[in-house]
Amino acid sequence: MPVPALTPEQRAEALSRATAARRRRAEVKQQLKQGRARLREVVEDREDEAISRMKVSELIESLPGIGRAKAGQIMDELGIAGSRRVRGLGPHQTRALLDHVEQA
Repeated sequence: MPVPALTPEQRAEALSRATAARRRRAEVKQQLKQGRARLREVVEDREDEAISRMKVSELIESLPGIGRAKAGQIMDELGIAGSRRVRGLGPHQTRALLDHVEQA
């Protein structure tokens, strides 16, 4: 499927939205890393489009003391696919993830 041709204004708007989304995701990951935000708050904020499009693995890796390997292990234990995004988590997966992280 070919990419639609965009006018310069449409391209600038799309780039602006993409930059804002990347900044928002980076901000959330930094807040999680520093302990200024809780995973429950982030995951339950389904209205924020930038967060809902974030990969679950990136979100878990942003938690203090959890790297790529441990995040993969957690996702395997909980049956969450590596390509899953926050908006794609079902209620059971969300609850299992939050319970696992809050118990640790």
